[in-house]
Amino acid sequence: MSLVYIILGIAALVLLWGVATYNRFVAFMQRTKEAWADIDVQLKRRYDLIPNLVETVKGYASHERETLDAVVEARTKATSMTIDPSNVTTDQLAAFSAAEQGLSGAVGRLLAVAENYPDLKANQNFLELQRELTDTENKIQAARRFYNGNARDLGISLQQFPSNIIGNMFGFQGMPFFELGEGEQVAREPVKVQF
Repeated sequence: MSLVYIILGIAALVLLWGVATYNRFVAFMQRTKEAWADIDVQLKRRYDLIPNLVETVKGYASHERETLDAVVEARTKATSMTIDPSNVTTDQLAAFSAAEQGLSGAVGRLLAVAENYPDLKANQNFLELQRELTDTENKIQAARRFYNGNARDLGISLQQFPSNIIGNMFGFQGMPFFELGEGEQVAREPVKVQF
């Protein structure tokens, strides 16, 4: 009889381990989806700030139409992309990242145009919008790091033995990292300052 109890005890331990591992994968997936939702929230905030910034600059720099149009076009392109975090692919994430980088570049050019207008730089509304945009960009970076950390943890668990057995058995998939796209390679180069 004691051999039966030992076998039942081992089976119960394996079952408990399987349930705990499965639940850990569920937690990883939910945290990764939450992290993606955090990125979406911050991007929405940025999308809402940009029209206000454009309108403020437009009042001071009406002849900078090309730059203003580029910002509006980049914002439209970025807001038209949607990604389902449950089924995100590396290609979708790369396209999304490229659109976001295009928007960041256009906003950067807009802020550079503002440097030519001392009255605009002193405008409280512009300064507040610029501060909020900078704060939002920082939050987007933090949200991307949080997402990547969760995608990393999920990926590690899906590759480590023996948890990979449970992951494969129940069809859990890894999530791609939010990386710099091809258009963002310049961001890796040091900034050149000239006086």
